[in-house]
Amino acid sequence: MQKNEKALVVFSGGQDSTTCLFWARQLFAEVIALSFDYGQKHRLELDCAREICAKHQIEHHLLDLGLLNQLAPNSLTRPEIEVEKNLPDDRLPNTFVDGRNMLFLSFAAVFAKQRGIRHLITGVSQSDYSGYPDCRDIFVKSLNVTLNLAMDYEFVIHTPLMWIDKAETWKLADDLGVLPIIQEETLTCYNGIKGDGCGECPACLLRRKGYQRYCSKESNHTFENQEIDHINEHKDKS
Repeated sequence: MQKNEKALVVFSGGQDSTTCLFWARQLFAEVIALSFDYGQKHRLELDCAREICAKHQIEHHLLDLGLLNQLAPNSLTRPEIEVEKNLPDDRLPNTFVDGRNMLFLSFAAVFAKQRGIRHLITGVSQSDYSGYPDCRDIFVKSLNVTLNLAMDYEFVIHTPLMWIDKAETWKLADDLGVLPIIQEETLTCYNGIKGDGCGECPACLLRRKGYQRYCSKESNHTFENQEIDHINEHKDKS
């Protein structure tokens, strides 16, 4: 049924949303990407989003959400606030933008309804969510119900990364055949550096550790397969 339907991806140009973008292309007849300009400090992500969509022939739209910048000052919206390198134990990280995912999905739903789109896709993950409350499954399900009631329209919010970690997200990208795109064309870094990023902020560390775990698992899997082939070869000779 989904093969005949359209989908809208909340798209930042980062690792997770880009993986979701290509995941959606496998499942839906048409995919549209929607990005938000909220005065984010690492504005290069919007350029990445545009470039990825242009290169891969995906319809892309950008909405102005500048009001969010006024309401939620933090290290992603203010140049004078530095990104914390370590996650605090007693409060949310200063990279958390209050209300961001709620507003993104709400505006995405309004945008989608005007175009007859029921399927919304977001790259949030409860497995690797850095303590952000608006990346939890319970929040997404709650908002899904609220949007349906608010607009009398049956939306379905898809979260393909919700229960997988960064290593498994890299694997998904590899399975989709877009690993080089994710490595080279996306921006995840909180300091606005494309690709591998600064290597020091929490987003870069999470991305790098996930990639290292994925490569390690792949190496072990290859070694195990080689061992099995060797054993089977030995049995055949016997």
